[in-house]
Amino acid sequence: MSSCDGNCSSCASDCADHKPESLLAAPNPKSNVKKVIAVVSGKGGVGKSTVTAMLAVAMARKGKRVGILDADITGPSVPKAFGVTECQGADKDGLYPALTRGGIQVMSINLLLDDPGDPVVWRGPVIAGAVKQFWTDVIWEDVDYLFVDMPPGTGDVPLTVFQSLPVDGIVIVTSPQDLVSMIVSKAVKMANMMHIPVLGFVENYSYLLCPDCGKKISVFGKSHLEETAAEFGLPILARLPIDPGLAEAYDSGCMETVSTDALMDAVAAVEQAE
Repeated sequence: MSSCDGNCSSCASDCADHKPESLLAAPNPKSNVKKVIAVVSGKGGVGKSTVTAMLAVAMARKGKRVGILDADITGPSVPKAFGVTECQGADKDGLYPALTRGGIQVMSINLLLDDPGDPVVWRGPVIAGAVKQFWTDVIWEDVDYLFVDMPPGTGDVPLTVFQSLPVDGIVIVTSPQDLVSMIVSKAVKMANMMHIPVLGFVENYSYLLCPDCGKKISVFGKSHLEETAAEFGLPILARLPIDPGLAEAYDSGCMETVSTDALMDAVAAVEQAE
């Protein structure tokens, strides 16, 4: 068993239980991470990075030490949300992440590029390898909650994260469109296949609050998330409105100033993750 590489075609014996003992990657020896929470979405454009940033800010406000691993290598945006542009440096022990004004540790490919506007034109295995190195080579110092901002979909990077990192739970971000319900199902089923607990759903862009009358306007149509949540027996942790002020805070690097009250149930779910 200890010598099994998982390639059954090369196995000399006909044994159905020859599987790798573990694909978990060892963290940097100087890292100390208590919980890993992945924030995922079935498709792009649903505000997953915004939710990741808000969850991190909410936990930091509760006095927790927080980190964000930006696993969206080809579309990294977390550094911009917090106004950070460079890491703390590196030495023989590893790479030290950037620190936000509020002390949140951040690691992203954009912190390592000469020009943040340069594209990362890499094939999937190389991208997945870089994400893995953000776990094995980066020194995460006394982190209570490490949030992993995942790229959309169910490809190389989500598979690498679920196999290589000790993920304690995932939060799935969605939006009200009917199409998204089908895509969300794929994300839930992948998590179940990988035996990763799904903590629940956060629906973004749920409504627009009219500034004149206070009415909730369903810009993207009626939500169908209740049916999906009922199908899988999972809770809806939050419904976030379309908020121009939130978008402005993200673009100006001031995410640590935004209200996170709408994510109270999501924060509680993260705290209860085991």
